[in-house]
Amino acid sequence: MKKVVLITMIMACVLLPLTAANSLPTPKKITLDNGLTVFYLQDREVPLVAVRLLVKGAGTAFEPAEGLADLTATLLLKGAAGKSAAEVAEAIDGLGASLDISAADEYLSLSAGCLAEHVDRLMAITADCLLRPGFSQEEFQKERQNRIDSLKAAKDNAGQAVRLYFRKAYFGTHPMGHLSGGTEASLVDLTVDHVRDYYKKYLGPQQAVMAVAGDIAPDKLKQILNRTFAKWQRSAAVPTATLPPLPAPIGKICLLIDKPDATQAYFVIGMPGFGMGDEISAAAQVTNTLFGGRFTSWLSTELRIKRGLTYNTNSTFQQWRGAGIFSASSYTKNDKIGEMLDITLELIAKAKKEGFGEEEIESARNYILGQFPPTLESLGAKARSYLSLDFYGLGFGYYDGLLERIGKISKPQADAVAGKYFSNQDFVLVVVGKAEEISAQLARFGDFKIRKISAAGF
Repeated sequence: MKKVVLITMIMACVLLPLTAANSLPTPKKITLDNGLTVFYLQDREVPLVAVRLLVKGAGTAFEPAEGLADLTATLLLKGAAGKSAAEVAEAIDGLGASLDISAADEYLSLSAGCLAEHVDRLMAITADCLLRPGFSQEEFQKERQNRIDSLKAAKDNAGQAVRLYFRKAYFGTHPMGHLSGGTEASLVDLTVDHVRDYYKKYLGPQQAVMAVAGDIAPDKLKQILNRTFAKWQRSAAVPTATLPPLPAPIGKICLLIDKPDATQAYFVIGMPGFGMGDEISAAAQVTNTLFGGRFTSWLSTELRIKRGLTYNTNSTFQQWRGAGIFSASSYTKNDKIGEMLDITLELIAKAKKEGFGEEEIESARNYILGQFPPTLESLGAKARSYLSLDFYGLGFGYYDGLLERIGKISKPQADAVAGKYFSNQDFVLVVVGKAEEISAQLARFGDFKIRKISAAGF
């Protein structure tokens, strides 16, 4: 899913630390008369330019109809300024450039890049797509049908389906429960007029922030901006980008999705976490690294290395503005899912009650500090980070402080994260597998509601 891929890249940029040598340079700032904020960094090491842009409040959590935000984002590239979708694609390919637009949970996101010699032309094409989209009926119908077909195909992939079902099970009717691709029911009800109205209301320069990094002089950038994005007219109405508090499960909320042809069972378990930039973030990185965030984590060691139950395990803290969740996931043969969940819940309880060893804490600190320093070496990563740091109000010096804090995390601090956020009593647990073979194993973990995967929606 675009959203999942996108929101993973943004979170990585915000959370990953740097060494002093790789500290994020502070960008310059331009504000156009129409309200568009532009951060820029001139870097002449390589003849490339990276452009990133986000539009606040234009993400899936703020859309009036599920699937509308990402559908609109995709259609921005399907014809603009009198050019067809094919002509726009050919123009980008002809430059050897890239241009992608998608909707994350909290914002719309644009990513572009090219050789420095082509930046003028790429910015013009990008502006055409954002300022003068075609939104033709033909492209709308084609893309809507593609999405309906993709949703049907997702149910054939248990690993993909379990995450979609989990999102719905955890968030319910909360706006964060929106799937970026929509649902069959929501997509059928959409028209091209919905797309046009959403564009007019939600996509304006006063809600947008751009970052440009690379081999481009400030004067040239300003000239390009004045020829292109300075013409972007303010949207008529600016929506209020606030969300209600996230739901917090009380007790065990369990859902089994019956996939009769499944030979493996997939699970995701989740519980409340914390918001982006929370002071506990540094300690949480250490805690998550130890629990399920690396190959030698507790989950991987017990489920993969010792017992051979799976090839992959994972845990993560996912954050948004002011709130987040903690989740863990894996998969195994149908006859082993009970054993896998026993171990997972036992590890959650152990981390919460006993915490981690001193040597483990030191190992996790060193792993994080050694693994991620090169994260922001690319121009695109720098530009993306300027936007995410600005969006979450963390400041451009955030990484330096975070790195220092991670290096000092103690056992009590890491243990406190597990003590506060890990629970084997209050959670949402979703399993996708063959009910006939796994339902008896699952009974001891909670009262599972059972749904057929063939039933409409997620």
